[in-house]
Amino acid sequence: MPYPQNISMASQVEEIVRANGSVPATVGIIEGKVHIGLREEEIKFLATSKDCVKVSRRDLPYVISQGLSGGSTVSGTMVAAHHAGIPIFVTGGIGGVHRDGESTMDVSADLTELGRTPVAVISAGIKSILDIGRTLEYLETQGVCVSTFGDSRDFPAFFTPRSGYKAPYHVQNEEEAARLIASSLELGLNSGVLISVPIPLENASSGRMIEEAIHQALEEARKEGIVGKEVTPFLLSRVNEKTGGKSLDSSILICIERVKLLLSFLNGTQDIALIKNNAGVGSRIAVALSKIQKPKGGGRKELRHRTKSEEQMSDSRPVVIGGINVDFIAKAARDKMEFGGQTNPGQVHQSFGGVGRNLADCLSRLGVRPLFISAVGQDDLSDSVFRYCSHMDMKGVAHLKGHNTATYCAVISGSGELILGLGDMEIHQQITEKHVSQFAGRLRSSRLLCIDGNVPVSTIQYVCEVARRSAVPVCYEPTDIDKASKPFTSNSWTALTYLSPNIKELLAINRTLGYVEDIDIPCKLEDIVDMAISLSLPLLENIHCVIVTLGAHGVLLCGHRRDRTVSLRAEDKVLRDDLCAVHYPAAPIPPEEIINVSGAGDSLMAGLLTGVLAEYDTDTCVRMGLLAARLSLRSRGPISQLISPISVSLQQVTEKWPPPRVWSVSPSNGKTILQTRH
Repeated sequence: MPYPQNISMASQVEEIVRANGSVPATVGIIEGKVHIGLREEEIKFLATSKDCVKVSRRDLPYVISQGLSGGSTVSGTMVAAHHAGIPIFVTGGIGGVHRDGESTMDVSADLTELGRTPVAVISAGIKSILDIGRTLEYLETQGVCVSTFGDSRDFPAFFTPRSGYKAPYHVQNEEEAARLIASSLELGLNSGVLISVPIPLENASSGRMIEEAIHQALEEARKEGIVGKEVTPFLLSRVNEKTGGKSLDSSILICIERVKLLLSFLNGTQDIALIKNNAGVGSRIAVALSKIQKPKGGGRKELRHRTKSEEQMSDSRPVVIGGINVDFIAKAARDKMEFGGQTNPGQVHQSFGGVGRNLADCLSRLGVRPLFISAVGQDDLSDSVFRYCSHMDMKGVAHLKGHNTATYCAVISGSGELILGLGDMEIHQQITEKHVSQFAGRLRSSRLLCIDGNVPVSTIQYVCEVARRSAVPVCYEPTDIDKASKPFTSNSWTALTYLSPNIKELLAINRTLGYVEDIDIPCKLEDIVDMAISLSLPLLENIHCVIVTLGAHGVLLCGHRRDRTVSLRAEDKVLRDDLCAVHYPAAPIPPEEIINVSGAGDSLMAGLLTGVLAEYDTDTCVRMGLLAARLSLRSRGPISQLISPISVSLQQVTEKWPPPRVWSVSPSNGKTILQTRH
């Protein structure tokens, strides 16, 4: 399918899946990694790349080992779906036994995959250019349960609702289809189910015209000596020529079979009818299946072999605990604003924020996908939250009746600076110790816990105590000056591993601990860095690393030395008196390109922590954070949708950056400049 129609089609199909109550997970292979759920920029990468390959089960080891990119066939996608625990896969159509297959032995790997992988495939049948009768026989030999969807057992052939062959069974609606799939899974047959959905009659092309064109093309292929895998592309080309392109009007599956990303040659409203129909039916079956598989009356789910506690303890993904807001961002057209009742020209838009949500969002976009624990109300705003955050693990978000989803209104100057913020945040107090303790197993097994200042003090104390007992690293995001000191009102702060304040929040923390009185914050960068180092020193007796965000000036790391930089790995053995501070300047961004600063600090921390989890060196971790922050500064929302493992990658980090400056720090005598590193 030509660009950019392919991207448009992918977006439409995913929206149909969402509208029918399911979460879309488009599959592809990017730079040697199987991606189950593609972000917008990843779909664009595959849609525009000239070097993508077709990836079946056979090809997966080579493609992954060579770091290649491509689209997965039905068999390749079934492998990925099964590994991810996804029971339903919607595609255009499956491969089959090729004509003259009894001589050439040309049989699609899709058929054998259906015989050994327990994933239900929803398709529009088998291409007429294949031997449909022999394909159905082969599926029977493989033990695959084949059913049509609707009132008839007539097996469809993509662009026509009837192929002339009968399917063994048929299911009349989504509930019957779901029961069929559930029965197959419960029996543990380890084979798939094929449910074929006929194209709606009003969208079907003239089957007879296309069949005649196919037979003519087959005769031409025979005369020209074209056999084996070369037959299919030859027939597709000839049939399209002979029908004047009309075969593509409803046979979108021909090209979907080639790309395997639910994309095809689509040029009008009729063209997308078949794929819309498949996506809608498949996602509704998925909803019906999820209802069947839910335990009822507190009973144990039959397909589950481990208890909830055991499942929690086996999951080491990070956990983020914090606030989630619906943000209304008002950005002035001019930098200078008038106050006193005047209306300032500008633009207002809605986005989704909250420090905890921002952090979980950015980590998810970077491939980490933490469990997010928070609370929202049962209102219209919460519905929009869950739709927008469908790429995140939201199982820890409480949906509370009688409470409002948190809202925040920010007024931003023309240059992107935050002028005023107003918030209705009462529901954050419902992120209680009782709610969080439901996920105690996940907290204990996690590689990293992140908590923001929006949650109650008692919850912070509980999380810190769990982390202390289980030796789990904890990152604390102070959120703002008023909330920064919550862990520091008790000894909870001694369990923290990472702290990420700005200079004002760092000063507030020191005041709470009684280390300093009120101090004016200087204007010059050198003086700000001096103050940040001095304020961080007493905290480093317990905290592994203090990460001071300096806005447009970058970030300052204060911690324990490893080689010639600050150690970010909490398990590193470091000397408590060997301290170091490193200032990383941010890459300059023209002021006119800065749209929103509200999520830059959260993006920085998410990028940095992603690097820590991947065990990268400190320089790489920090620059991943700076890259993510730079993308979010140019975004209307707090977290840029362009953030991904591709846009924030090792290759991107190698670009030229301003050199960091390193200080050797003495706890008793202050600091001395050591050197500038290039």
